[in-house]
Amino acid sequence: MRSPLVASAALLALAPAGCGSSDPRIPTRVQRSIAVTPQVVSARAPDRFDASRAFALTKLQVSYGQRPAGSPQLRKLGERLVIRLPRGHFENVPGQPGVRNIVGTLPGRRPGIVVGAHYDTLVKPAGFVGANNGAAGSAIVIELAHALAKLHRPKDARQVRFVLFDGEEPPAGLPEDDPNFAKDGLRGSRAYVKAHPHDTKAMILLDYVGNRGLQLPHEGTSTAWLWRRLRAAAERVDKIGYFPPSDETPIIDDHTPFLESKVPAIDLIDWRYPGHTLKDGMSQIDPNALDAVGESVLELVRELRAS
Repeated sequence: MRSPLVASAALLALAPAGCGSSDPRIPTRVQRSIAVTPQVVSARAPDRFDASRAFALTKLQVSYGQRPAGSPQLRKLGERLVIRLPRGHFENVPGQPGVRNIVGTLPGRRPGIVVGAHYDTLVKPAGFVGANNGAAGSAIVIELAHALAKLHRPKDARQVRFVLFDGEEPPAGLPEDDPNFAKDGLRGSRAYVKAHPHDTKAMILLDYVGNRGLQLPHEGTSTAWLWRRLRAAAERVDKIGYFPPSDETPIIDDHTPFLESKVPAIDLIDWRYPGHTLKDGMSQIDPNALDAVGESVLELVRELRAS
């Protein structure tokens, strides 16, 4: 994913690169192992998101091994993911042979809501499978589409787009070693924003969102009012313990091209997680974390699509 931000002028001067690279002017945050934090689930918490399906889908993605952008294994996986989204289809990323986003849609008025994650993995270290750095977020996006499709659609509801971005990671090396990560990475999200101008009211990005001991503070560049709405949604579904009222370092991530286009956007990322190492396997994934993020984002999108 990334590291302290580098993007356009004022905005990118503030943060690290998401799955990816560090601004050389800003020390890279030390990533560390995370202790498990017990979470108490209230009897009144809603149960609209299927965490067991999300866990199984995370495992399915990991079973394809290392899945760099445009690789044969990622393209094979893409064929299995696209059919799981409503009106699912591929959108090629111009100038990037073999790289393609996966897009699904619940119809409605525009501008709509985008919920996204990246489904490619790092090209190194060898054997990296990206259970949390890619697969968990993608699984939640797909299961959110499944859950939202079953809910009552408000009159004149906004469109909801579910986007799995390809090419989030750079084509070579680690993001933190790439001084041009904002250009070399984020290929799918930049292409999506360019192909769909004026179509998005708000964007929600899911990145490191499935790990044990999950904590998701406010990422430094994320739109403040939208983050407050997410925390309010998490409170309503009894998941607020996963969203502490604190600020995290700014990150360059797939929400950055949306912010640069003046679209309110938030990045859900536990930056403490060692997401660029071989530790990122299924043993790190917690179904309770998947459920907390799924229920909270579902509640937020349910509210936003009616606004």
